Amino acid sequence: MTLQPAPLGGSAIDQSARLIRMKEVVELVGLARPTIYKLMSQPESTFPQPVKLTDSTARGAPVAWVLSEVQAWTRARIAARDKVAA
Repeated sequence: MTLQPAPLGGSAIDQSARLIRMKEVVELVGLARPTIYKLMSQPESTFPQPVKLTDSTARGAPVAWVLSEVQAWTRARIAARDKVAA
């Protein structure tokens, strides 16, 4: 777990609990937004589910993903590739 230096007057942010929005998820995993939503809708998929940021039930309500979960999914994909290659 890596803690970022705190800005003056602030506290350090626990990166394992950091929430990221879709734009950053797209950048991290290299998949398009529709592909990410398709993965999320498949019951057998291991792609992380988002966290609701509000109590709204409306379509398009704000959501975010846990950074550490997205990173773990990426590492699992790399491990699966390496296992097949071995």
